[in-house]
Order: sequence, then C-alpha cells, then structure tokens
Amino acid sequence: MAQSIEPNIADLANGWLKSYKLDYKLEQESLNSGIDKALEDYYSKNGGVGGNRPDAKLLLKDKNQNDFPILIEYKGYKDKLVKLDSTEQVENKTSKNEPHLKNINSYAVNGAVHYANAILHHTTYTDIIAIGMTGYKDESGKIQYEIGVYYVSKSNFGLGQKVGTFSDFSFLKKENFDKFVEQVKTLSLTEEEIEKLKEQREREIDTSLIRLNNDIYKDEQVSLGENDRVYLVAASIIATIGIPDKVPVLDKNELKSQTFVGGRDGDIIIGRINAFLNEKNLPQDKKDLIIRTLSNTLLTENINKVENGESQLKRLFVKIIDDLGIYYKIGLTTDFTGKLFNEMYSWLGFTQDKLNDVVLTPSYVATLLVKLARVNKDSFVWDFATGSAGLLVAAMNEMLNDAKSSITSPEVLAQKEIQIKAEQLLGLELLSSVYMLAILNMIMMGDGSSNILNLDSIKHFDGNYGFGKTDEKFPADAFILNPPYSASGNGMNFVEKALGMMNKGYAAIIIQNSAGSGKATQYNKKILEKHTLIASIKMPIDLFIGKSSVQTNIYVFKVNEKHHKDEMVKFIDFSNDGYTRTNRKKASNNLKDVNRAKERYEELVNLVRFGKSKLNIFTEKEYFEGTIDPKNGADWNQSAPVDTKLTLEDFKKTVSDYLAWEVSNILKQNTKGTKGK
Repeated sequence: MAQSIEPNIADLANGWLKSYKLDYKLEQESLNSGIDKALEDYYSKNGGVGGNRPDAKLLLKDKNQNDFPILIEYKGYKDKLVKLDSTEQVENKTSKNEPHLKNINSYAVNGAVHYANAILHHTTYTDIIAIGMTGYKDESGKIQYEIGVYYVSKSNFGLGQKVGTFSDFSFLKKENFDKFVEQVKTLSLTEEEIEKLKEQREREIDTSLIRLNNDIYKDEQVSLGENDRVYLVAASIIATIGIPDKVPVLDKNELKSQTFVGGRDGDIIIGRINAFLNEKNLPQDKKDLIIRTLSNTLLTENINKVENGESQLKRLFVKIIDDLGIYYKIGLTTDFTGKLFNEMYSWLGFTQDKLNDVVLTPSYVATLLVKLARVNKDSFVWDFATGSAGLLVAAMNEMLNDAKSSITSPEVLAQKEIQIKAEQLLGLELLSSVYMLAILNMIMMGDGSSNILNLDSIKHFDGNYGFGKTDEKFPADAFILNPPYSASGNGMNFVEKALGMMNKGYAAIIIQNSAGSGKATQYNKKILEKHTLIASIKMPIDLFIGKSSVQTNIYVFKVNEKHHKDEMVKFIDFSNDGYTRTNRKKASNNLKDVNRAKERYEELVNLVRFGKSKLNIFTEKEYFEGTIDPKNGADWNQSAPVDTKLTLEDFKKTVSDYLAWEVSNILKQNTKGTKGK
C-alpha cells in the first residue's frame, strides 16, 4: 500500500484555514468544554468510549448568531473520502446497529460524521458541518485531493446530507459563510428519503432496545418492580432532554454516587426533572404526581447503594443514555416511546389480562386513523384510551404539518404551534405506568403533555380541559381510538361516550371486529341513533405482530348525524395492505413494502372520503357500498356480495367445458384400444 500523505493534506488544509484568519483548533486543542466533553463521552473510533479527536475543529456563527460546529477529518490515501451504503447514506453502522469502526477509521467523511453525531448526542447543538478531505500524490509527485462536506442535523436524523462540491475551504471564510449556511438550509429531503431514513433509524432503535435489555435487566439483574423499571427509563430520558439556556442536560458525571440524603444519584436526577417540569408550566397536581411517582423508584435505598464507588442507579442511567440518547435528540417524529413501551413490556413478561390488553398501534396505522378522522391544524383531537400517546403524537404531527403548509407568517405559525400543543389535544389513560410513558412521549415530541390525564375516561371524565381552561369543555371534533378490547363491548363503550360528548366532526377507531358482528350490539345501536357509520375497513390479521393474531376493523363515523337505514356504508377489505410483517426480534426489518403499500393507504383514505371514483389499486371485490340496519348493530362487517346468478354465457361455457371433457375421454379410450391391438 502506498504511504499516507495525511501530513501533507493537513498542512494544505490548515494553511487555508490560517489564511482565512479563522480560529481553528487542532487535534489535541480544546474548542470548548461542551464539545470536548461530548467527544470524550461518545464511543470512540476504536470502540469503547473517548479518544474522539477531529484533526481540526472550529465554531462559526452565521449572521443570525447561530452556532455551527465544524469538524474536519483528514486522510492521506486515494479513494478514502467516503464510504456509502446501498442507500447512498454514510455507512457508519453495521447491520447489527454497531459502530462500523472500519469505515469510521478509514474514511475521512465517515470519521467527521461520527464526530458530528457525538455533538448531536451530548450537546444542544443541532446543526453541524462534517468535512472530510483526503488525497494522494500522482505520478509526477503532485498532490491530488478530494473534499466532502456534509450537513449533520436533527432534520436529517444525524445521518448527514452532502452539501455540494468544493475545491477548498473558502466557504468557511467570514464573508462566504452566510451564503454557505443559506445553501445548507435549502437542503431538503424528499418524502421517500425521509421514510427511508426513518425506517433505518427505527431498525437501529429496535436493536438498541434489545441490547439495553441484555445490558441492564440481564447483566445488572435489577431488583425493581415491573412499573419501577418503566419509571427508571422514563426518568433518565426526562433528565437528559434539557431546555436551552434554562435547564441544562443532566450529565452522567454529575452523578457522584454519594450516600447522604440530597446528594444521592436519585436526588440529583429528581432535582433535574423537577427543574425541567417547572419550566414546562405543568399544572401543580400533575407535576406533583410525576415527581412522586418517579421518586418512589429513584430514591429507594437499594438502587442508590454504593458499591466500588458507584451506585447501581448511575450505572443504569449511563447505559440508558448511551444506548438511547441519540434517538430522542435527533428530531424523530416516530413513536419512539411507543417502541420503548412495547420493548419494555416484552422484557417484563406481564401475564395479567389487564396489562396484556395494552396493544400499541403501529405508527403508520396511527397516521391512517388521523387522516380518516380528517384532522387538520384547526382540529381538537381526543383519545379516551391513549396508551403511550402514539395516536395523539400522530395527530399533533398532522396538525403541525398542516399549519406549516398553510400559514406563511412565521409569527402566526409559532403562535399556532403553541396553541396546537397546549389546547388542541387531550388524552386519557388509566394505568399509571402507561400514563407516564404518554407524558414522556408528548414531552419528547414537542410537548402536547398539558392535557394528558390520568383518569378513567368512562367513570371520571367530564369533558373538561385538564389544564388551564379547567372550567371549559374541550371542543372535540376529532376522535381517534384503539381501545382495550377486554372493555365492555370490545371497547365500544369508549366510542359511545366520546361521540356523545361531541357536537360535530369525525371519528376513526380500530377495534376487534367482533365489536361489529355481535359483541357490542347494544352500544352500536345507541351510537347509530345519533351518529353515522361512514366506513367499515377490514385490516390485516397480522397487523399487531408480536401480539395475538386478532382480526381488527376500522370504523369511521360522522358525528352528531343520525344513521339512516338507506345510508350507504363503504365496506373495504384491506387485508392486503401491501406490507409483509415478521417478528422484529427475528428480522432486521419487520415491515416491508412489497406491493405499493403507501399508495394503498393513500387510496384507502380517498375511498372513505370520496367514494368509488377514487378506485384504482383496489378491486371491486375489495370495495363495495351497501346498507346496514341501524336497529341491528351486528351487521357492520360485510363483504362484497358474490353474484351467483347464472348468465347465458356461464351456461355456454359450462356446456363447452363438458363437451371438451367428453371428447377428451373418447379420444383416450380410442388410443388405449389401438395400443391393445
């Protein structure tokens, strides 16, 4: 192998930086304490922790005083600029979601992107520029070099985007940097790219959660109760979210493993959570409930006991943050805590029927329900069995996206976003451990936690806001639900109550389909006295893979309009939704689009709203319109009728087939007779 010319590349590039009069720092020099510590705390290019030292680094401000860390890595060989995977993304992870140390070590851009993710993971910086440069000497001894410039941020999930083609570093000069930032900010991902990146990150999350299970609950053998284990993870995450310029992220080195009350690791974590919640302006009773619940776990003597200079709580906190931290800091809009929720419940192996009844709605199904309920920026959405708030997160995302696409004033948009999060979402969850996950989920997703209530929606909810306007009714006009199927009428009792408290709007629920064929007759008849069934959608039987194979249907309602017997209901067989599913513990990707799944989901929404004119992918066997008897309540699951009436053509074909069969037999007999002679 040719000798590396990395020193020559470094001299050339650093010479540019010097000529631009930029305050850059070399490998062993400090940029600032926050960045230095982030690089030290992140896993290294050689495995383990620490030792992350970019060849050069600097911190630049744009005209708006936004800080941009610049991280530069040099190599001295031909073709060592960047290593991409099959999707053209920087390949820094193996198929097992472990650091691809060979690539990170060998390729300049891969190394720089690695450093950038350390900054995303352990600081409040959200926009980082990763630069790689490599080169070699040609036959004449002249240096030939390549430069790769990548933008690493929350917006691209930390995976990075190539900015452009550059022949030197002059884009970093003071007079050029604002223009460069403008170029960076115009980078956008297509919906397809976003989906691919999300899928990749979700696969990584799955792997990380499994590893966390092995690291914590098997290796550490935590002697905590079932709910306590949920609270431990929730507390660790809340303590490390932080609020810029108000509440700093809790650093693991702040846990000193002291034994006196007030200085224990649990005391420190609770203190940081308390500061965080104070800044969120949560109602006092809700804040008290969260602090009390988490304190009961984190302040126990056993978990704070110091052995070999370290408490078990500190070890667990470090493992949780190191494994999961990056995923809730990169702006994922996926139901992250939903995945966490499912994984933890699988760890814990619950056997009680009540807890087994908790089934998380897949994020793409949650989005479907939101669209079927016609949610937009002005909707007021509630969920009477909110679980980990996956449906409300999907609703919030839909509302925020609609606001961004229709409001052109930045000031008006900012006000609308605050209103959506504080006033236009409401969820109810009875189980305290699940309620904590709902709170956590909404906090991480931008904070629609204000009106997440720990109440029995059937017995104790009066329809009022839970925060702020507590004397006012929540003006719900969109209802989404995945109820516990063990509830009365498979959960249709939730539907009857919610719709009965609404004056207008739409509802979309996913429920065990026996609710529509006899298990909830009394509820159904009462519902149809006041509301219209618009559509009945048969879902894939393996939709909730990992749980039992339960046949579910989605029912869509128009609120406060009585169902007439001649009302046409859209019956849709969505058994083939275009996806194949496997148990994610046995596969790297449990969900694969094999037959235009995304287009099918889009067409489904259009069919429900606009009818047969939108029929394209679906066949007429999968979609038909028919009536139900409002006084029946058990005829909601219909299939396209099979035409059994014989036509003349059917008769002719049958006769023709029979004659062909007879002739064939005669010929066979004649052939046998000839052979016998």
